[in-house]
Amino acid sequence: MKKIIPFYILFFLLTGIICGCQKDLPKPETKLKIVSLDQSNILHAEIVPVFYQYSKEFPSLFVQHETKGNQVFVECIVNGISFRESDHSKQKVGKMIVWVDGKRNSEVTSAAFIIKGLSPGGHKLKLEVVKLNNDPYGLAKEFMVNIPR
Repeated sequence: MKKIIPFYILFFLLTGIICGCQKDLPKPETKLKIVSLDQSNILHAEIVPVFYQYSKEFPSLFVQHETKGNQVFVECIVNGISFRESDHSKQKVGKMIVWVDGKRNSEVTSAAFIIKGLSPGGHKLKLEVVKLNNDPYGLAKEFMVNIPR
């Protein structure tokens, strides 16, 4: 009998711990709440469109850049055009021509790259997406950068 009492005590303790440690999960809210945004709520925010990578829409070009020293780090989002020559999908294939101050600087075959060796002062950069035979796709972005002294 004395051996059974510790067993019952242990049984009741474990049962109490197991029953007391259950999670009480709330029911999910199923009501849809639509909030309208008016132009006064958006203050100088940069809006970046979201797109499906393999969409049949017209190609588009979005550019983001950052200056560090005499280098400019450039990131591009090119919708509808691939930079891989080995891409055998139905997507268009191309490359990017970099112009600095109206002069052709280089050709790039990637969406992210660095423009090095710019002299101090202001520079006008132009990125132009072209076919592999240099025929234009009609996609180009121009922007100004300032290289500090």
